[in-house]
Amino acid sequence: MFGSKIHLSSRNNHLFIEDVDCAFLAEKFGTPLYVTSESRLKENFRTYHRAFPDAEKYFAVKANGNLAILRILAREGAGADVFSSGELSIVSLAGISKEKILFNGNSKRWDEHIMAMEAGVRISVDSHEELDLLSQVASKKGHEVEVFLRINPDISPKTHPKIATGLKTSKFGIASEDVAEMFKRAMQLPGVEPVGLHCHIGSQILDVLPFAETMQKMMDIANSVVDIGGEIRFLDIGGGLGIQYMPDVPAKTPDDLAKSILPIFDSRCKEIGIHPKLILEPGRSIVADTTIMLTGVNLVKRAHVNFAAVDAGFNTLARPMLYDAYHHVVAVNKADEQPRDVYTVVGPICETGDILAKDRRLPEIGHGDVLAFLDAGAYGFSMASQYNGQPRPAEVLVSGSRAEIIREAEDHSTLLAGQRIPARLL
Repeated sequence: MFGSKIHLSSRNNHLFIEDVDCAFLAEKFGTPLYVTSESRLKENFRTYHRAFPDAEKYFAVKANGNLAILRILAREGAGADVFSSGELSIVSLAGISKEKILFNGNSKRWDEHIMAMEAGVRISVDSHEELDLLSQVASKKGHEVEVFLRINPDISPKTHPKIATGLKTSKFGIASEDVAEMFKRAMQLPGVEPVGLHCHIGSQILDVLPFAETMQKMMDIANSVVDIGGEIRFLDIGGGLGIQYMPDVPAKTPDDLAKSILPIFDSRCKEIGIHPKLILEPGRSIVADTTIMLTGVNLVKRAHVNFAAVDAGFNTLARPMLYDAYHHVVAVNKADEQPRDVYTVVGPICETGDILAKDRRLPEIGHGDVLAFLDAGAYGFSMASQYNGQPRPAEVLVSGSRAEIIREAEDHSTLLAGQRIPARLL
């Protein structure tokens, strides 16, 4: 049932994560609930270490920003790809060293530039305009900032258009043909020192060929930078490797990725005469399958279809609504039972699009049952909201037979956080 997900198993008709009964977790902590396997998290990261022993792995924090998870990854040697001042703050608290943090993004605020400079992290510059602004800010503050230039390689990754980031029409990056000239200009500007090239072509990519194409293009650009006298100390190829969400749609592994891009990287570096540090930015492939989202069944409404109405909606797990994404569903307390009927799983949100899973064959379910949505560790809680006045759920970390809260569930008081009533309305 679970394929390579050895942290999940069925025991006595119940779903277990590591050695903990998911029905027990739902009863103890309530639902909705995110539950993460620590052993799976470590193993996923170590798989990248084995495939890319000489490369740095900068975890894409946007995928999952839980402090405990980041702390585990920091101890495993991870760096961080951050996209905001908030993400920079949390990875610093998690213990990731400034030398292994890259501040990325196409629309950084002035104060975010200052924060990144004062933290001593490198900044990925997304445009000519940002380079000029950063030089002004750095000069004014007396800083010398190491920068990467983010490149738009115009590569189609064959993924959902909303998560394809390397197309010519994307908002991200500098046109390939402009990079060498911009690198040279950066060498002459005060306050900035160009040290690397950076790109990212998308997310949930199930083939390694786009990565190989991207590596060739990045090395061509590196060659053009060297020709104008630039020095490339870092080459960041980004992330985007997908995972197997659907049982019949396999994904490539970090080892497959390494076999595809490392020969190109090594041979082209030798040809050009450079020795940059290779950086990867895995996110989804590190955390997605570590985590399940548990949700309780409120009722089953039998209409033109069987609606299983649960206590999690797209406020809890947004991917199905945003991307028509598939998450495999397991009945936690009926894990060994054969499917009896077809259900569409819907949430409590006042939107027709609040559908978490369509037409799924499941055992007979009803009020009080618990469903598990698998592979929910990436862009799960990190995209959760309080829409419709729904507080966000708790997160739990499982290690062997131990289950620990790593984020408390919100209560209704959090809906009022920061709000003020003007005196004239009192």
